[in-house]
Amino acid sequence: MSSDIHIRLADGSTSAISPSSTGKELAERLNLSAPDQALALKVNGITCDLSTQLEDGDDISFLNFSDKEGKEVFWHTSAHVLAQAVLRLWPNVKPTIGPPIQQGFYYDFANLVLSDADFERIENEVKKIVKENHETSRMIFDGKQQALDSFKDNSYKTELIKEFPESDLVTAYRQGEFFDLCRGPHIPRLGKIKAFKVMKTSGAYWRGNSSNEMLTRIYAISFPDKKMLKEYLYRLEEAKRRDHKVLGPALDLFSLREEAPGMPFIHPHGMTVWNSLVEYMNGLLRNTGYLEIKTPTILSRELWERSGHWENYKESMFTANFDERDFAIKPMNCPGCMLYFSSRIHSYRELPLRIAEIGHVHRNEPSGAISGLFRARSFHQDDAHIFLSRDQIKEEILHILNLTDEVYSTFGLKYTIELSTKPEENTIGSDEDWEAATEGLRQALDEFGTPYKVSEGEGAFYGPKIDFHIYDALDRTWQCGTIQLDMALPQRFGLEYVDAHGERARPVIIHRALYGSVERFFGILIEHFAGKFPLWMSPRPVCLVPIADRHNACAEEIQKKIRKAGLLCDIDSSHESVSKKIRKAQLSQYNYMLTIGDKEMENDTVSLRTRDNVVHGEVELYNFLEKTCKEQQSRALTSPYQQ
Repeated sequence: MSSDIHIRLADGSTSAISPSSTGKELAERLNLSAPDQALALKVNGITCDLSTQLEDGDDISFLNFSDKEGKEVFWHTSAHVLAQAVLRLWPNVKPTIGPPIQQGFYYDFANLVLSDADFERIENEVKKIVKENHETSRMIFDGKQQALDSFKDNSYKTELIKEFPESDLVTAYRQGEFFDLCRGPHIPRLGKIKAFKVMKTSGAYWRGNSSNEMLTRIYAISFPDKKMLKEYLYRLEEAKRRDHKVLGPALDLFSLREEAPGMPFIHPHGMTVWNSLVEYMNGLLRNTGYLEIKTPTILSRELWERSGHWENYKESMFTANFDERDFAIKPMNCPGCMLYFSSRIHSYRELPLRIAEIGHVHRNEPSGAISGLFRARSFHQDDAHIFLSRDQIKEEILHILNLTDEVYSTFGLKYTIELSTKPEENTIGSDEDWEAATEGLRQALDEFGTPYKVSEGEGAFYGPKIDFHIYDALDRTWQCGTIQLDMALPQRFGLEYVDAHGERARPVIIHRALYGSVERFFGILIEHFAGKFPLWMSPRPVCLVPIADRHNACAEEIQKKIRKAGLLCDIDSSHESVSKKIRKAQLSQYNYMLTIGDKEMENDTVSLRTRDNVVHGEVELYNFLEKTCKEQQSRALTSPYQQ
């Protein structure tokens, strides 16, 4: 009788299993049988099917639906189910490719014409296939020719196969009667798919090339739980309701015009929010030892050649020629800050030297990539460049981490952290420099104490970096803040400081942004708060609603007192009914509505209603101002009147 083999699980424990055991058998032994569990497994870091045979000493981790790769496996398998259903309904179609995407998956078909009316038919057929609970099985072809023979009736598949390197394994997957070219892995059985929804259809060129045939693309999504689908559809509708491209113009915060594509116009109400963001950031910078500069918007070609942007980034830059020289509008603030640093000699006593600039930059983004405030051609980066010595890296990174936490906490935003290390190719600097820089970031993160993910090989070409991914009210993630260590620009610009021994030394540079882009952060906040901004940054804090014309004079006196206390305040003196005025103020997202009538005039009070449509009745103006001023000064996220 052969002895057991030992494998190591993700939690660090070891387990003895029988020789020739598969991932499926191990999952059953560990009771990982729920639809969202054990979708696939990683064996020594390689993602595999559960049918994979395990060997002595293997490191094993199971992929669940909560894992990014687990979702990809689940959705890739679901794309095959979609194709199987379409083939049952329209046998003459030609399946092409069907990858998982960020939310769900799609599959492209040739010879298929359908409309929204066909979605229910497809979903019903998917239900039948899932109920059949087919097992998925992997086939390895004996060379490319066998694969070509198997797909000889599908020119799209044969085109792909011919391009595979000879050394690559060519594989396919079968589920019931459906057989498709695929690298895998797949979930073990289709019964794990408990919810399926066709989302939309569109046209798509084969392989994204407009000279190729137009195909029909079907987008869909699936889940291991019906409740998950219900929650997803709710979030989708909520996201539409919160869309900053809709809310922003509706609340008169900003507009987008064809006269300046990709370059937002910020309106007066939007400037109230904007100024609150900038003033808050400037206050933090002053309190933490930053110096602020402003650099030119247009700089010469020679500068951009020195920084490397002219060679590597020119297509994304707006350029001009005058005085018989080439110039470019800056796409980033870094080179201008390098010129500032080199304008005089610096001592080691000044380090770390923290230089901030909320600089207006322009990038020639493709028109198809432009999306409201999220991706624009004209925007403001809250940049800072910190010049320091190598032995200061850890402490300065820790300082920035704490500052970033303070910023995101102020807005009630949770976040995750990602550390990206040296890419395998096309990097600048020695291995020793990279190791020292990465270790400085790692030590700071460890001391900071917040869990972080390591993305091997995903750093910038000039140094490792830390990225912050924030979560909004709908648990969507946005990459905003970044901390990047740079060893390239100091060398390119010949930057130096005088060290403690009177010798010239080269500084290290930290590039860091907390908002990332003021415009993008503004857009995220519009959607996060659904336009209902906290008082301290609200463009419409207070609306006075006089009941009749005879109350207007009293409203004007109250307005003066409120403005003197530091709050913006409007009066609706229109001849609409009080109920219509209140409704209009609520739709405009005023934080507080104060009604003034005969009783209020007589008692020197106001009748208070909050944005959540709760009537608080008569309150003394003094008490109202005391509470709201504290709310504003503390940058509270909720109202003291909130129930």
